[in-house]
Amino acid sequence: MSLPLSLRLAGRLIVLVGAGPVAARKARTFIEAGARLFVVAPRIGDAMEALLAAHPDVRCERRAYREEDLTGAFLCVVATDNGAVNEAVVRDAHARGILTIDSTEPARGDATMPAVVRVGQLTFSIDSGAGTPAFSKRIAREIAVHFDARYDAAARTLTIARSYVRETLSPAQRTIVMRALSELPLDELAAMDRNRIEDVVEATAATVLADGRAPTTGSAVCATRASALALWQSRYVASRLARSGIATTMLEISTAGDRDRTSALAAMGQQAIFVKELERALADGRADYAVHSAKDLPSALPAGMQLCAISTREDPRDLYCSERYASFEELPRGARVGTSSPRRRSQLLALRDDLEYVDIRGNVDTRLRKLREGQYDAIVLAAAGLRRLGLRATYSVPFPIDRLLPAAGQGALAIESTIDAPVAQALRAALNDEVTERAVVAERAALHELGAGCTAPVGLYGSFEGDELVLRGSIGAEEGAPALVAERRGRCHSIEEAEELGRGLARLLFERGAARLLGRDLPLAGRRILLPRTLDRSSRIAPRLRALGAEVTELRSGEQPDGAPVDLLVIPSSGAAAVAAPWVAGWRARGLRPLVAAMGAESAAAIERAGLPPDGIASNPEIDAFTACIVSLLDAT
Repeated sequence: MSLPLSLRLAGRLIVLVGAGPVAARKARTFIEAGARLFVVAPRIGDAMEALLAAHPDVRCERRAYREEDLTGAFLCVVATDNGAVNEAVVRDAHARGILTIDSTEPARGDATMPAVVRVGQLTFSIDSGAGTPAFSKRIAREIAVHFDARYDAAARTLTIARSYVRETLSPAQRTIVMRALSELPLDELAAMDRNRIEDVVEATAATVLADGRAPTTGSAVCATRASALALWQSRYVASRLARSGIATTMLEISTAGDRDRTSALAAMGQQAIFVKELERALADGRADYAVHSAKDLPSALPAGMQLCAISTREDPRDLYCSERYASFEELPRGARVGTSSPRRRSQLLALRDDLEYVDIRGNVDTRLRKLREGQYDAIVLAAAGLRRLGLRATYSVPFPIDRLLPAAGQGALAIESTIDAPVAQALRAALNDEVTERAVVAERAALHELGAGCTAPVGLYGSFEGDELVLRGSIGAEEGAPALVAERRGRCHSIEEAEELGRGLARLLFERGAARLLGRDLPLAGRRILLPRTLDRSSRIAPRLRALGAEVTELRSGEQPDGAPVDLLVIPSSGAAAVAAPWVAGWRARGLRPLVAAMGAESAAAIERAGLPPDGIASNPEIDAFTACIVSLLDAT
């Protein structure tokens, strides 16, 4: 096993035996490193001739190698096509105690030369032990694309910051502050000027060394997907956590959604295709926390897990992206629009049913590449992801919230840990935004109550108007049909109030037919229910029962039921019992006796006096308990 080392070669003598293409590439690397180079070879190749012409300070002898050529050398490199010569040079160098690199037989030398990528003052090396140089070059190219000039600018910022930290902080404080600084977002580091650097150092020191107390120190492991967006999100969380003195190591994990890049998301199952493997790493102790896009997280967490923080929400809107057409309205009839989301597809169809909506998979940059290649006329993505990565298409236009309702949690980050994780409190203190948290909790509570997965055609979005949380929901209908929509609002100062508001919105959607659109089994399907009415205003009970599949007949005082069999008589009040009392004699005469459900003790006593003792009584006089009582009663028959 080899150990990568960085050698400082500036001013040191390197002897290079050979002058072919391989030798020329190595010579170029040594020149860039500032070494003194001596080349010896009887024949000089074209690439080496060009290099010598450009660097007249390189010494060259056009002859066969002699042992005395090694005098004063720090390192000797052999790169001839003569195995006997190479072996002799390595043997002579070892006799003189000189390190060697043998380009033809790597195992014979003391070292190998990795592929090198330089970005300003940063140097990346890729060492495959000389076994797969072509693949090393590929990795080098990919590194060069990803680690652009921003990384060099960030490194220079931190170099200046380190000097200032050394001047102003004690040795015990320096490591903590530099660790926190190094985890700041890349773009923020890259853009800092010298004056700003000093301000940030002082602000960071004040945060992590607050009140003169000894800083919290430690480390944590973050489970993350390996996509560019997932790593950005995880590094952002790590940078905030670092300010409390806790450094993070990334554990990159491939999820089911990452491994299958071709199947439509809706066909891969409803829950957790980007999440399960991360949660497994938390459960078995390989990681301390995981960072998710909140919209990808199922509404119910596994036992033992918790959301310890919800970040401030980035732009929650969906974004129209195109290289050819300036807006969604300008797309020609039949244009191909890429989206992997059933929610987006159903809402877009309601806006324009003359377009072709096509599945698209891949990370954000992959989808944008497919758009540039012309595979799609337009695609729709979450605005938050593009903002975080600093990406855009030629035309990038956000859809208004009232046209395309986002997914539950869209734009926010959800940080998950086990319930007993030591790092959970620090994560919450560093990341949690209480306003966003209450909105996201309400959205997720509605999603859970609906029993819909994170890939269902459900849009949910909560926003505050003063101290009221306004929660909007939509469920996609048949292709091209308007979505089912509902809205609930209420004062919301706690997580409990947020959850109740979310559940209330889901119940309202069920009353309007959500179960049918979601393909849910309807527990009261085919049941005929009779509801006596005493008031002219709209009933809250009848829509709830109809949403569960029941056929509900509402009758007022003086009206008589038809002769069709009745499965259940519901008595929500003593007044309803009085309306139903005249019907009892008619049922007895025909030998009929429907089941009876009462909403409370007073309602139960009233219908019993009318001659029909109730078969079920709700546990409390609330509509939820009454509905549950009715479903349970009819399930038992």
